Amino acid sequence: MTAGKVRRDQAKGGLLDDPVMSVDVDMALGGRWTSLRGCNGREWLWRRAAPDRASVQPGDAFVDAGGLEECLPTIGGPPDHGDVWCRPWSASPDGGLFVQGDGYWLSRRVEAGSAVTAFYRLEATPGWWFIWAAHALVDLAPGAVLDVPSGRDIWVNSTDGMTSSHWPRYGDTNLGLLGEDDGQALMVIIPELDTLTVHDGADSLTMRLSVQAQPSGFAIWRNLGGWPESEPYRNVGIEPMLGYSPTLALAGPGESAVMPASGVVEWSLTIKA
Repeated sequence: MTAGKVRRDQAKGGLLDDPVMSVDVDMALGGRWTSLRGCNGREWLWRRAAPDRASVQPGDAFVDAGGLEECLPTIGGPPDHGDVWCRPWSASPDGGLFVQGDGYWLSRRVEAGSAVTAFYRLEATPGWWFIWAAHALVDLAPGAVLDVPSGRDIWVNSTDGMTSSHWPRYGDTNLGLLGEDDGQALMVIIPELDTLTVHDGADSLTMRLSVQAQPSGFAIWRNLGGWPESEPYRNVGIEPMLGYSPTLALAGPGESAVMPASGVVEWSLTIKA
């Protein structure tokens, strides 16, 4: 298992010039972010013991170990959560990491300071349809609030299927409030949203996605003790996306990203805590 740390330290007498964020990455296990610490030292990523995560192979069912996983070329499958999360990544000359799969090449370079920014470059055949997501499972206490403009169109995927609604309402549920466990497990997709903030007590985390000429949005995995059925637990995902469909199979025209004639798509994700 190979891990890497990204942190900008500028010491004066053993103290940092300014507060910095830091990221830990596991190259061998899918380039997974295993830690994301805010400027005050708070750990933002939710994690759980999952021994099976160490032995996954491309095509295996997803193993929910937490952290931040890269999902490409789909989220819901097939393959489950895409192809990237279960492949080893390699170091690139620019100080970043890259992974190569069947028909694509993805690189990621992370810079950390008062915010963390990940710069992505994807190369594939022109016309290739794909969905990408930064599948970030965030450690939040009951009472945390998702800051999204009211009235936005949303899709909600549950055991009852995919339905449309408007933020923050889904039936009697206020999706913006992450309260005590209610036994629900919902996948919420918000098309064409580029920034999302979550407030947890005195702390806040903001994610901002920047991309040109591609559909994008955010997905929220709102699992308040509703999944898996056999032994449910609580976790919350905040997932910036290219495309805004849970799977390629469900994506209609304009709902997935498409590789342009250049064969290259670049984007960035900035996280501020």
